Amino acid sequence: MGYILLFLIIVVIIIFITNIKVVPQAHSYVIERLGAYNSTWLTGLHFKIPFIDKVAKKVSLKEQVIDFPPQPVITKDNVTMQIDTVVYFQITDPKLYAYGVERPISAIENLSATTLRNIIGELELDHTLTSRDVINTKIRTILDEATDAWGIKVNRVELKNIIPPKEIQESMEKQMKAERERRAQILTAEGEKSSAILIAEGEKESAILRAEAKKESKIREAQGEAQAILLVQQAYADSIKLLNEANPRDGVIALKSLDAFAKAADGKATKLIIPSNIQSIAGLVASVKELVADEPKPAE
Repeated sequence: MGYILLFLIIVVIIIFITNIKVVPQAHSYVIERLGAYNSTWLTGLHFKIPFIDKVAKKVSLKEQVIDFPPQPVITKDNVTMQIDTVVYFQITDPKLYAYGVERPISAIENLSATTLRNIIGELELDHTLTSRDVINTKIRTILDEATDAWGIKVNRVELKNIIPPKEIQESMEKQMKAERERRAQILTAEGEKSSAILIAEGEKESAILRAEAKKESKIREAQGEAQAILLVQQAYADSIKLLNEANPRDGVIALKSLDAFAKAADGKATKLIIPSNIQSIAGLVASVKELVADEPKPAE
C-alpha cells in the first residue's frame, strides 16, 4: 500500500513539473482549453492544467524573412520574365496567426505572386526594370492589408532578381555597349573641344602680350628719340645762348662761316649751293687776315 502511494506521489510530481512552461523571450504560446482558445502566454513562467490545457501553437515574435522562388510574370508589352521576391514580416497577433489561415507562409507566397503579376502586367519592360521601389511599395501595401486578418505585419518587400529572357538580355547588353561608346565619344569630343579652346585662348593671350610688348617698345623708342631731340635742341639753344653771351667779334663769325663753307665744299657732297653774296668772299678772307694780324705776337 505504501509503495502505491509513493508511486502516485511521484507521478503527481512528474505531471506537475511537466506542466510548468517557460516562454522564452520574443516568443508566445497559444493555449487551448478543452479544444477551444483560452489564452496567449507571453515571456515568463506559466503552469498548464494537466489534461485540460494544451499548447496549440508556439509563435516567434521576431521579424522573419522568406525568400520566395522566381515567379513567371508577363509585362504590358508581352515580355515574360522571372522575378523572385523577399518578404520581411512579423507576427503581431499570435491568436490570429494560429487561427486566421491554415498555412500562413504559403498564403503569403501565393498572395505576393498574384500581386506581383497584377502590378507587372500594368508596366512595360523598361519601366519594370527602373521602378523597383514603386513595385516594392505597392506589393508591401497590398500584402500588409491582406495579412492584417492573419495577425501578420509585412514590414518590407524587395524584388531580389528580375531575369528577362536571354534575347532581351543580349539586346540590352548591346544597347548598353552602344550607350557607353556614345558617352565615350562625347567625352572625347568635349575634351578635344576644351583643349582647342584653351590653345586658342593661349594663342590669343600670347598675341595680345606680343602686341602690347611691341607697342611699349615703340613707345619707349619714340620717347628716347624725343628725349634725344630735346637734348640736342637744348644743347643747341645753350650753345647759342653762350655764343650770344660771349658777344664774338665779326671776324670770328666770318672765320666760322668760312670754315663751314670749306666743310661743305670738301668734295664729298654731290651738290654745292653758292650763296648769293659770293662777292663778299674776298672781303671775308680779308677779314680773316686782319683777325690773324691782330693777334698778339709772342714775346721774343
